[in-house]
Amino acid sequence: MQLQGKKILLGVTGSIAAYKAAHLTRLLIKEGAEVQIIMSTSALDFITPLTLSTLSKKPVLHTFYDPKTGSWNNHVELGLWADLFLVAPISAHTISKFAQGTCDNLLAAAYLSARCKIMVAPAMDLDMYQHPSVKTNLDTLSSYGNIILEAEEGELASGLSGQGRLMEPEHIVEKVVSFFDKKKDLTGKEVLLTAGPTNEAIDPVRFIGNHSSGKMGIAIAYELAEQGALVNLILGPSHIPVDHPLIKVFKVSSASEMYQSCQQHHLSADICIFAAAVADYTPETVATEKIKKSEDEIILKLKKNVDIAASLGKVKAPGQIHIGFALETQNEEINALSKLKNKNFDMVVLNSMRDSGAGFQHDTNKVTFYFKNGDRQNLALLSKKEVAAHIVTAIKSLTPPN
Repeated sequence: MQLQGKKILLGVTGSIAAYKAAHLTRLLIKEGAEVQIIMSTSALDFITPLTLSTLSKKPVLHTFYDPKTGSWNNHVELGLWADLFLVAPISAHTISKFAQGTCDNLLAAAYLSARCKIMVAPAMDLDMYQHPSVKTNLDTLSSYGNIILEAEEGELASGLSGQGRLMEPEHIVEKVVSFFDKKKDLTGKEVLLTAGPTNEAIDPVRFIGNHSSGKMGIAIAYELAEQGALVNLILGPSHIPVDHPLIKVFKVSSASEMYQSCQQHHLSADICIFAAAVADYTPETVATEKIKKSEDEIILKLKKNVDIAASLGKVKAPGQIHIGFALETQNEEINALSKLKNKNFDMVVLNSMRDSGAGFQHDTNKVTFYFKNGDRQNLALLSKKEVAAHIVTAIKSLTPPN
């Protein structure tokens, strides 16, 4: 039994796929897990609590207060009890609640109180699943560090066929087992990671910046933390929230601020990853007041910023790993290999703006790894979360064991 002794809080929401929660419960119990089920009110229309309580051998909860027993279902205790909070199926409605922090039922309250990892398995019709609002909410949940079990393709309740089916219970259990089996290979390692853009002030209200969102760097931060590493994330201006006990976020704005913060954490770092899109130049002078529109043109004189990766590469300690990024629009491989050598990187991650779905703002990326020993590895177009997993795997191959 691969889940022996594991405590799983299973959330079930209002979806036609809720009937699969019965089979999922049986599989989890069979693997040795202790399962406590919470249902949303709408889930009661699809499957009865009696069915699930019989299978889980525990009373199924769906309200804060049970008038029959006079007992209070403490959502805080539920959130602290579980080793994993799995919501399967999760509807578009509950996805929205979780993403926005709406708390109007026991399931949402338990979610907001949970200190364990959250895993959600969406189920809905294909057009709903592809709707920008749903995708945005799922991206938000992912940015919080939650695990998204993508819906599978097949025939749907509407009669249409496409992506939207709840991941099959057998596949969900495989994901749960894999989660608990995941080795913390980077426990004890300290990582310096830069992410996001930098903003170079022109005056109190304007700046020179770029389109970096920080998605790639933040995905790497979560993957590193899941592997047990302590991550010092030096994050430029980004709207993406970061919440993980092993990730310390140091927010900066300019390249100069990022460099100062990197200097403070570089010496103690075992691994340094320079994923930020740092501005190469900054205004030579910054106006103290907002520049008024008067002339037909304005001339800005720029000066070169410190190259953070190159500067720290010169003082790289023996055994310290440095990883760089190269976002290019032309001569991609030549420029990536130049950075690999000139900045004393052990590996450089190249992505080209000419590849569809790669680069700034996208949720996907297509990259190539170049290693100091001459090896290279090409990846297909993947989600940034998947790319992050590949990057961390590559880093582990370069990192001396504890």
